[in-house]
Amino acid sequence: MRPAARRTLAVTALAGLLTVTASASATPPGPVRARPLDGVRVLLTNDDSMQAAEASHSDGLGLYELRRALCAAGADVVVMAPWQVQSGKGTAVSNSGTLTLSHRTQLPAGYEGDCATTPSGSPVYGVCLDRSPCGPGSPSATPVDTVRLALRAALATEAGWSDGPDLVVTGINSGPNVSAQVNDSGTVGAALAAVEEGVPAVAFSTTGDDSGVNFPRAGYRATAGYAARLLAGLHQRNLLTSHFALKVDYPDSTPDQPAGPARWTSVGRGQEVWHTYEPSGTGTFDIGYGFCEHRPGDACTEKVTDADATAVLRDGHISVTPVTADRTYGVRAVDRRGLNQVRDYIEHDGPRP
Repeated sequence: MRPAARRTLAVTALAGLLTVTASASATPPGPVRARPLDGVRVLLTNDDSMQAAEASHSDGLGLYELRRALCAAGADVVVMAPWQVQSGKGTAVSNSGTLTLSHRTQLPAGYEGDCATTPSGSPVYGVCLDRSPCGPGSPSATPVDTVRLALRAALATEAGWSDGPDLVVTGINSGPNVSAQVNDSGTVGAALAAVEEGVPAVAFSTTGDDSGVNFPRAGYRATAGYAARLLAGLHQRNLLTSHFALKVDYPDSTPDQPAGPARWTSVGRGQEVWHTYEPSGTGTFDIGYGFCEHRPGDACTEKVTDADATAVLRDGHISVTPVTADRTYGVRAVDRRGLNQVRDYIEHDGPRP
């Protein structure tokens, strides 16, 4: 899909020109294909880095599960992701210096051949803020840096995509991005950077196990499978749009307790966790964390009835939330029909967990 086609898609989905009646949902899909994302070019990034070296699986393993699922669905995927973990960077950008790409030729064990037959070869790049080649101590580009660099320059020079990708996908983040924390999320920030550049974007996150610090491979895999099916359905129905990003949070799930069906949600106003600053000396403060107990009347307790946090963390459902660059509490849609068509697909016709 090239810029003209993408503009046509955006106009079709957002300007209300779909040939549907007021009572109809999105345009019916065509025949089901084994590789429903054939021909779709995807830029894949995250805020957890492309290292995937930690035993907790918190530093980018989800990116490789998502890359595998997208390539299996037929997408041509190029990864440009932060060199180091950039969790919590939101929409931060680097205003000076030099961004350097490091081509990762040795992928994590088990993921080496996932995208071997794609037209681009699906290279994986880490992006550092360093004039020298990226090394263990190199400072990292932010998630927004990676998207802007890719869309404005690097995809053309490195992958030959002079007319850009059709879609930007971010994640899979290690941990949910919900409620007030959405403002801090580099995963969501990268997706918003894409829609600001006129490219549709979807951000994916998954909940870890009960420890809060470990992220089982099975959770990433379930999220990646759902992501590929969701993106295929949106693509097939011409519902991918650059007027808002979609934020998808997948709950902790097990064979005994699978994820509940997707809910169309709003960004909550509560707080699941927040930063604390404890004095530790003259003029010094240790950074820590506070956690909400969700007691009635507490300031942190969620009060939004259709909140993302409630759906994914307490009810065990997949949460799908539209977000725009004027974050985060609600969406001002240019075309309300386009927004409603995406919502109807999620709630009624979308893929199962």
